[in-house]
Amino acid sequence: MRSGKTEFRKGDVLFGKLRPYLRKSVLVSEEGICSTDILVFRAKEKCVPEFLCFLTHTDEFVGHANATTFGVQHPRTSWSGLREFKLHVPPGAEQRNIAAVLGLVQRAIEQQERLIALTTELKKVLLHKLFTEGLRGEPQKQTEIGPVPESWEATTLGVLASKPSGFLQTGPFGSQLHKHDYLKDGIGVVNPTHLWDNQINHEEVPRVSPETAARLERHRLAVGDILFARRGEIGRHGMVTEKEEGWLCGTGCFLARVRRKDIDNRFLSYLFSTSGCIAWLNSHAAGAIMPNLNNTVLKSMPVFFPKLETQADIADCLDAAEKKMAIHERKKQSLTNLFRTLLHQLMTAQIRVHDLDLGEILQQPVAENLSQAVRENVDELSTNGRQAG
Repeated sequence: MRSGKTEFRKGDVLFGKLRPYLRKSVLVSEEGICSTDILVFRAKEKCVPEFLCFLTHTDEFVGHANATTFGVQHPRTSWSGLREFKLHVPPGAEQRNIAAVLGLVQRAIEQQERLIALTTELKKVLLHKLFTEGLRGEPQKQTEIGPVPESWEATTLGVLASKPSGFLQTGPFGSQLHKHDYLKDGIGVVNPTHLWDNQINHEEVPRVSPETAARLERHRLAVGDILFARRGEIGRHGMVTEKEEGWLCGTGCFLARVRRKDIDNRFLSYLFSTSGCIAWLNSHAAGAIMPNLNNTVLKSMPVFFPKLETQADIADCLDAAEKKMAIHERKKQSLTNLFRTLLHQLMTAQIRVHDLDLGEILQQPVAENLSQAVRENVDELSTNGRQAG
């Protein structure tokens, strides 16, 4: 293979020089000109372009590229360093078979990404429609958080989280929870970085010992609690599920506990995800450089809600969208893991293409028509909405 500078043509592989560990590499289908931060690889006759593109995604090639970088803040590799990379090229037919298999899995990943994007957009539309028009498109009234159904009752988060059954409090002070308290294993501590899209992300959650958790008992989490980020990206929040029960509220969070017979906490958490609530929080947050929330703001946050049965129906509808998204996320992760394994084993000849049973591995035809999958996705969510109404 050889490198061009800025011009490329169909069948060339474009590889990003900056931070090569990001694996930014693509096979182009037309000619054009690229920036000088991109290297152009052109396969010789004995190398199939599709095979070459997948080769640039392997750990071996990326590891070599990382080892040849220069610069601390903006590490870049170069053609002079990459040209020394040694590779074993199988016969052309085997290259094409390897590329075909990897391409099959890659297209399946892309299909799941499209379905995730579609479901995300549908959920956003549902969220807006349900919290502005209700289940049956009833008349609206203008409020501090925008239009809401006219029949919905008005209150504040402070009232809902009032004692004796509820409360609103900040996480432990820094003097109560130190860095040396954190462990690799133990009881999770939820910080603002773990709050996203109404959920609590379990990745890289710090842990503390049972003794430390017992000392901070008042900050323990229970199912249905809602955590808010105190500063930074205002509006970021997540609801506690069975998976986080008994964990601790972190220093940078607010803990809102609502225990009311007329409130479904799932509905409440979805309400806080609406653009109107997020806009209200941002407009009332203090601080110009680093916006932050305080007890006074959260207590005065307006809340509008219908009858409990309607709350449950709305929450069920949105739960269905989230479950659909989670299924696609799991499928994507499974396919991504499969791609990485196949990429390594096929490129290092640990397995051969004729040894694979892709039908069993993928569990469904990867060539499934995307538009059909999209229609099924839309139909299912629409049915959920009609059933809730």
